[in-house]
Amino acid sequence: MHHAHSEPSQTQEPRSLIREFVKRSPSRAAALIFVAAALFFAIVLSLPIAAADGNRTPLPDAIFTAVSAVTVTGLTTLDTATHWSFFGQAMILLAIQIGGLGIVTIALLLARAVTRHLGLGDKVFVQQSLGTSRLGEVGSLLRTVVLTTLAIEAALVAVLIPRFVMIEDNWWEGVWHGLFYGISSFNNAGFVSHAGGLGQFDGDYWILTPIMIGVFVGSFGFPVYLTLIQHKWNRKRWTLHTKLTLGTTTLLLIAGAVAWGAMEWGNERSIEHLSIPDKLFHALFASTMMRSGGFAITDTSESNPITLLMTDALMFVGGGSASTAGGIKVVTLAVLFLAIVAEARGDRRVMIGGRTIPDGTLRLAISVTFLGATLVLVATGLIMMISDEPLDRILFEVISAFATCGLSVGLSEELHPAGKYVLSLLMLAGRIGPIGLAAALALKQRNVLYSLPEERPIIG
Repeated sequence: MHHAHSEPSQTQEPRSLIREFVKRSPSRAAALIFVAAALFFAIVLSLPIAAADGNRTPLPDAIFTAVSAVTVTGLTTLDTATHWSFFGQAMILLAIQIGGLGIVTIALLLARAVTRHLGLGDKVFVQQSLGTSRLGEVGSLLRTVVLTTLAIEAALVAVLIPRFVMIEDNWWEGVWHGLFYGISSFNNAGFVSHAGGLGQFDGDYWILTPIMIGVFVGSFGFPVYLTLIQHKWNRKRWTLHTKLTLGTTTLLLIAGAVAWGAMEWGNERSIEHLSIPDKLFHALFASTMMRSGGFAITDTSESNPITLLMTDALMFVGGGSASTAGGIKVVTLAVLFLAIVAEARGDRRVMIGGRTIPDGTLRLAISVTFLGATLVLVATGLIMMISDEPLDRILFEVISAFATCGLSVGLSEELHPAGKYVLSLLMLAGRIGPIGLAAALALKQRNVLYSLPEERPIIG
């Protein structure tokens, strides 16, 4: 059979080169694909057709918006509703959808392309991205991931459209807004298609509740959906990852709502004038959004400084692994916390729920956290050199970019182009970051055949 295929050897070469590259480092390939997608959308958004006034959008803004959409962050330098044309908004929505399916789907497609001979590194990468060991079923996993996403989005859109059709002047505007918010909320993107954001719908629970639920569910991550689809509510069969994700997420949601409510209760610039049920809803909404959603009903820049500081902490943690949320991820936090508890008790091993957490996982959690903190520190320093804004505002915007959250104190639009590029790079690093990094680190498991004597340096 092979002699018939002797001519097109030229076309085989680039393809086999690509396959070789993907096989050697799928995490790097996924990162490159992300960067390429951001560049593609940046070029499209800088075209005159993408802007409402028919002029070219300045390149720093086009790049910033494209990166923000592809990394599902939601930080903007321009008002999404007024600056972009319908074509521009549709492109942003497409970028959000691609970015949301993003890393996981890319990982799976790459694994599929390479699946003829998956090396250990690729297996680790797909397991990191999906938390699954069933690599033979990459195709069915891919289908599950895409169908789950589309099903949840469709449900959100179906709930939102009737309400928007009632409010808007034209039914097609209502349909568009319903579609936009459905996709933007599940993907934790935080982009809004109304001038001035969601503030005008304060008190409209028919709109705000689905958006809040969409963000909350979107932050679980695909490994959790796969477990829930397989084992439903049979908690005994859940993976440790699923238990840790859902447990920590719920805990952070409640703690965040209580803290935000307590700190903002008497703030006349945000919620002081509201009734108690409205205040409680605001607190729950804010807590959901802080971890990655990026939608806001009240003006974030009017929050008390201590509220901003607590928001910084929650944004830095982010949502579930392999989800559309950013940050260092809730399971990373859970593992670090369990390690501290084990250390305080004097346990040799970190144990939870009848399982032992391997040392390698603990080292990864430390690496991811330390790397995240370093990225935030460096970016904050760079922007302090460019801008003379106060530190708390800069830190807030930087953590929001790193954690692809999208809550903003309005700094992004005021920054010098250099500052916009710094935040753009940070959003990419935050989106590809921990998981791509984790995979890249996991590939380098060296077998050392000798051991050296132990000696403990003094710590603390």
